[in-house]
Amino acid sequence: MTKKRKSRHSGGNKKQRVNLKSILSEQIVGIFQANPKSKYNYKQIASFLDVNDAQNRKMIYGILVDMAHNGALKEVSHGKFQSIETRVILQGIIETTKRGAGYVVMEDDEDDIYIAQKNRRRALNGDLVEVKLFSKTGKPEGEIVRIIESANKLIVGTLEISDKFAFLIPDDFKLDINLFIPLSKIKGAKNGYKAVAKIGDWPEKAKNPFGEIVEILGKTESNDAEMKSILLSNGIPIDFPEEVMNEANRINLALSQDEIKNRRDFRDVLTFTIDPVDAKDFDDALSIEYLKNGNIEVGIHIADVGHYVTPHSALDKEALLRGNSVYMVDRVIPMLPEHLSNGVCSLRPNEEKFTFSAVFELNDKAEIQNEWFGKTAILSDRRFAYEDAQERIETGKGDLAKEILDLDRLAKIMRKARIGAGALEIVSSEIRFELDEDGHPIGTHKKTTKDANKLVEEFMLLTNKQVAKHVGDVTKRKTTIPNIYRVHDKPDEKKVEMFRIFLSKFNKDFTYGHPDEIAGKMNTLFEEMKDEPEFPMIQSMAIRTMSKAVYDTKNIGHYGLGFRYYAHFTSPIRRYADLMVHRILLETLNNKNKQHKGLGEVAEHISKTERRAINAERDSQKYFQAYYLKDKIGESFEGTIVGITDWGMYVEMDELNCEGMVSLKSLDDDHYFFDQKAYSIVGANTENTYNVGDKVVVKIASVSVAKKQVDLTMIN
Repeated sequence: MTKKRKSRHSGGNKKQRVNLKSILSEQIVGIFQANPKSKYNYKQIASFLDVNDAQNRKMIYGILVDMAHNGALKEVSHGKFQSIETRVILQGIIETTKRGAGYVVMEDDEDDIYIAQKNRRRALNGDLVEVKLFSKTGKPEGEIVRIIESANKLIVGTLEISDKFAFLIPDDFKLDINLFIPLSKIKGAKNGYKAVAKIGDWPEKAKNPFGEIVEILGKTESNDAEMKSILLSNGIPIDFPEEVMNEANRINLALSQDEIKNRRDFRDVLTFTIDPVDAKDFDDALSIEYLKNGNIEVGIHIADVGHYVTPHSALDKEALLRGNSVYMVDRVIPMLPEHLSNGVCSLRPNEEKFTFSAVFELNDKAEIQNEWFGKTAILSDRRFAYEDAQERIETGKGDLAKEILDLDRLAKIMRKARIGAGALEIVSSEIRFELDEDGHPIGTHKKTTKDANKLVEEFMLLTNKQVAKHVGDVTKRKTTIPNIYRVHDKPDEKKVEMFRIFLSKFNKDFTYGHPDEIAGKMNTLFEEMKDEPEFPMIQSMAIRTMSKAVYDTKNIGHYGLGFRYYAHFTSPIRRYADLMVHRILLETLNNKNKQHKGLGEVAEHISKTERRAINAERDSQKYFQAYYLKDKIGESFEGTIVGITDWGMYVEMDELNCEGMVSLKSLDDDHYFFDQKAYSIVGANTENTYNVGDKVVVKIASVSVAKKQVDLTMIN
């Protein structure tokens, strides 16, 4: 009996020891996984695990030796161990591809992490995920270990209804799952309708998640349904909550006379606006006054949105949520309700308005002699469209021609000095669609930037720069004032090298000694090529080498503009960043260094809302382009190759100002491939070569309005 008790007791101890060893092993693995580059001895590990007795510390040492023997650790010196498992847990946003794979993008990491389809673990495009990085040479690869936050609570798509169930097919091709919708949850939607669905359960063994329809948008290929689909797919709210509308509608258009007394009065100073012909939200105006000393005082007056939209109000919370206005081809989704954006705050002619102004006394060389910032009241005397102002610049005739010519002269001096100091000179042109009464595209034209546009731009740049400098220049004050800056990092030199290879096809050389010289070298190149047909394409490729401008509380300057200080101040009707900078400047002027809680998070958020707005605006252009071309299937057009990828060529059709893609599969005279080093499409047998800039003739083979896709075939 005694032996049995002893045997049973001994076995129990042994089992407990095995369990303890297993637990300690798991904890030790966790320590080394969390600190893959660190080196530890058994005493340090024991300290981490709060193990003090000699017997268990000895067990830890044994575990470390065993793990080194089994290849899980390496003994880098006597008694010191390090992980040879280089898997690292990182966080990022996953972007999926048509083929089901994906890339996890991390803002602070240079290379995206490739995720094979089998390693996605139900993560969908845009989700915030944890990814485990594999130990592999070359391009980083990993697997999703956890979905931190889903980006796809609502999905927009087209409903396909059968007798017993329905599926919602997402509009976004990157969402490679269809939602199973029970017929009891389609809410009266019809087959083929655009709708918004909410994701519900996704059972472990189910291929598709369950969902239910929450909003019906309408028939496919109707402008209204398609634009709403684009907006909602990008997470952009369309309608304002009732609380926000009520708060906006309570604001009176009439100005308080008591408030006017507290402001600098510009109502008797000549003031006017210069905007696009179809603009409704005028958030900036210019005033001009000739001084007795021969200088000119220019006022840049910005709508005082902050006077009406106060911190933490319903209007303020909604403006932050939206981040910015979104400009689609046929509509604007404003950041603020129209009563404010097109009414109360809009600097319409012959209406008294509250503004926040920057006033500069400039000499004949456009040098600042004095500057002033503060709250003002104005009365705009005249509204100019860009075309009206341009006519006065070109002819010198018309009302206020002298004033506009003087402002244009000063703007050109400032522009020349700015570019001479290293700013990048970009000549932009955008495609505009002509719409009929029903909102359907009937033509296109390219809108180019002229002197009138540059005049306004230069004074807005001056204001933004000087406001940022006034707040951020630490040489003027002892304390640093937190602010939201518009920052732009130096170009990626890998991309610049690709640009150099691309330029070699046009017999152009591009060399530089230091990254600070890149902008200047590009300006020289642009000047040389400005009259050549390839110029727009060359400039477009140059822009792609640049980093993206973002909002940040850390001021690294703006490389593209060549400014040490830069912030957005001049468009608070349509950008939340400007509203925040208004508040911060006012506090600075009043010697109140207020700490805005979460300012960094605000900067990060509005950078994201800006990107989603750009995506929506681009999708809007693609939709109207496809709609415009759908009646031209089978027709041939001359065009220019404007882009090359490993799956085809993008060709812009000269007459239409629209582009489509020639897939490599459609080139049937040879087997073609993308030569990345030469940046060409090359035939494997014939060695026929297609380069960016080549003139070609293409035929419109097919158009999918739903997919916003135009397929072309090569004629020669």
